[in-house]
Amino acid sequence: MDQRPDNRSEIRDFLATRRARITPEQAGLPTSGRRRVPGLRREEVAVLAGVSTEWYTRLEKGHIGGVSEDVLDAVARALQLDEEERTYLFDLAKAAQPSSRTPRRRKAVEVPARVEWLLDSITLSAAFVTNGRLDIVSANALARALFSPLFSSETVDERGRPNFARYWFLDRGAPDFVADWDAAANITVALLRVEAGRYPHDRALRELIGELSTVSAEFRTRWAAHNVRIHHGGVKRFHHPDAGTLQLTYQPLGLPLSTHEEHALTIYTAEPGSPDEDRLKLLASWAATSARPPNPPATDATPKTRKPDTRGSSQ
Repeated sequence: MDQRPDNRSEIRDFLATRRARITPEQAGLPTSGRRRVPGLRREEVAVLAGVSTEWYTRLEKGHIGGVSEDVLDAVARALQLDEEERTYLFDLAKAAQPSSRTPRRRKAVEVPARVEWLLDSITLSAAFVTNGRLDIVSANALARALFSPLFSSETVDERGRPNFARYWFLDRGAPDFVADWDAAANITVALLRVEAGRYPHDRALRELIGELSTVSAEFRTRWAAHNVRIHHGGVKRFHHPDAGTLQLTYQPLGLPLSTHEEHALTIYTAEPGSPDEDRLKLLASWAATSARPPNPPATDATPKTRKPDTRGSSQ
């Protein structure tokens, strides 16, 4: 029995948005007269990819299962996809392949003791582990202190596990905590978009996206843009309620804990010798004097019932 997910709408919208952003001039094509659509026409993409217009039209309607890697590469080049967008396109194609097996439900993975020990050994940087849905599943003392607004937010689940997406879009205090909320929101949605392309059967992920789409217009707008992001290290500025302004560099590292669940170890640190380092050290000393509460469990849990934040909502 074909257990292929119906991801045709995701394929259609992704290809259409990528096509709309490229002008004929950028593609090296001649232009003449008025154009009824932004960006390239389907027939122009077909020419650039070396396929028929009928074939590309069918592809853009979501019929991507069984398409060869060479053809996908040609389409990616025609649409000038970057490496992350190309990876996302291939993930969509892989998910669309027919399968005789019923997809297994993804089970949460317990963070092994060796990773807990690693986190606890990092004392001057905030370090935490997230899954692909951006739940914080384990964190050291400094990460709990740095992200105390997330851990104390009403958006945590009933077991006390924060989720970055829920916090950024559903907590009214989020724009006060992070200096560039817009950038944080964009990155978060782009990461979830990649995860959805990679694991279309993840029910918890679908429920999270459905929840955010229903409550937050800000999320809906960004989700419709179909932007994707895989690598997202950089710099963030926080307005911490205890430590004040902190500018920290951060870097996620892939953490292969399971073949069925994506995890990342993310470390936030300050520039050596900077005032930010002094403030982070002070926060670390405060965190060290407090008893470390247990890390949130890896088991799936339903979020607490809460009054939805109407910031950015149509409701």
